[in-house]
Amino acid sequence: MLFMLACSLQYAVIIKKSSIIYLVFILGFMMQCTSTKEKAEVKSKPSTIAIDTLSRFSALPKTVKSPPDNPSTKEKIYLGRLLFFDPILSGNKDVACATCHHPSNGYAESLDLPIGVNGSGFGRKRSFNQPNDIPFTKRNSPSVLNTAFNGINVYDKYNPEKSPMFWDGRVESLEKQALEPIKAFEEMRGHLYTKDNALNVVIDRLKDIVEYHDLFKKAFDVDEPITIENLGKAIAAFERSLITPNSRFDQYMRGDESALSISEKDGLDEFKKAGCGKCHNGPMFSDFKMHVLGVQENDKLSKIDSGFNNTFAFRTPTLRNLQFTFPYMHNGTFNSLKEILEFYEDLSNGKSRNPLVPKDSLDELVINADVGVKNMSKIISFLNALNDEDFDKSIPDRVPSGLPVGGDI
Repeated sequence: MLFMLACSLQYAVIIKKSSIIYLVFILGFMMQCTSTKEKAEVKSKPSTIAIDTLSRFSALPKTVKSPPDNPSTKEKIYLGRLLFFDPILSGNKDVACATCHHPSNGYAESLDLPIGVNGSGFGRKRSFNQPNDIPFTKRNSPSVLNTAFNGINVYDKYNPEKSPMFWDGRVESLEKQALEPIKAFEEMRGHLYTKDNALNVVIDRLKDIVEYHDLFKKAFDVDEPITIENLGKAIAAFERSLITPNSRFDQYMRGDESALSISEKDGLDEFKKAGCGKCHNGPMFSDFKMHVLGVQENDKLSKIDSGFNNTFAFRTPTLRNLQFTFPYMHNGTFNSLKEILEFYEDLSNGKSRNPLVPKDSLDELVINADVGVKNMSKIISFLNALNDEDFDKSIPDRVPSGLPVGGDI
C-alpha cells in the first residue's frame, strides 16, 4: 500500500506541469512503478520447488471412469465375470483369470510366484502336476482390486486408456492387460498353440458356445460380437467394477475424524516423515513410476528378472488392501510388512540386497527415506487402515463352457 501511495503522489505532482516533456516522463515513471511492483510480488511468492507436491493423499473416488469406446454396462460386467472365471481361455482349459486372482485372496494370489498351466489346488496348496516342464510365473500376482484407478495422480486425475499395467508397465489399459495372460506360456497358454495364435484359438472356442454368442450379442450389439477386442473389453468392464473406496482411511479423508485410531493417525504422520509418500502417494498410494530397489532375486526362477528395460526397476505397487496381497514385492520375497520396512531401512543405509544392483543405481528417493525400527509399528498400524473388505466376492455357480469354475483349483 505504501509503495502504491508513493507512486500515486509522484504522479499527482507531475500532472500539474503542462509541458509535454513532463507528460512523457510521467508515463515512463508509471511504467517503472508498475514494473517494480510486479517484481516485488514475484519475490514475495513462495518457491514452487520448495512445495512438496509428491506426498499428497486423498480418498479413492467412489465412481470409475471408463474409456470412451468401452462404457460400462451391466451386460458387459456380467459377461466379463463369466469369462474371468472360465478356463476356456487357457490352452489346456485348466486355468482361468480367477485361478491367480481369486476373490477369496482379494483377487490376488497367496503364493510368491503363481502356478498357472499344469497346476492344481488353491492358494498355498497349489502345486504343479507331474510330469511338468512349465516354469513358475515370472512375477507375483498383484490384486485386480482398484486397478480401475491405475495411473491416478495426486490430483485425482487419470486416463483409463493410458493406465499402466503389470510390474514393468508394458501395456496400458485394462482392455489390453486382460489379453496378455492368455498369450503367456506359463500363465494360461501352455504348449498347445503359439503366442501369436493364442487369442484366435480362444475366440474360435467362444464362438462354438451358443450361450457365449448370446451374451456377447447383449453386451455388444453388432453382427459379429465375439472378437478379440470385445473379449478384452468385457473382462476390463468386470475388473473396473472391483473397487474398494470405503476403507477407514477413505472415511477419514472425507471428514470422519473417528475413522482412524490415535495409533493409526500417528502412523500416518510417521509414514509422511519417513518419506514413504514420495513414491506411495495419491489415492492409490502409488506414483505408478519405475524405481530401482535392489530386491533380492527369487531362487525359484531360472533366469534373472531385470525388470523394466533391463534396469532392475519395477512399478510402485499400491498399498491398499495389503492384508490380501502378501507375499510382497514383484517376486513375492517378503512375507510381512515388517520385513518390507526392514528392507527399506537397509536401503536408506545404502545396502542393496541384490548383488546385481550396485548401490549407485538405487533410487534416490528410496535411499533418502528414513524408516527406523522406532516407527515401524506405527506405520504398519496405519497401513492396516487402507484395507477394505467390502468388494464383490461372488463366484458364478457355473460358466458357459461347462468347465470347472475358476480352473483346476
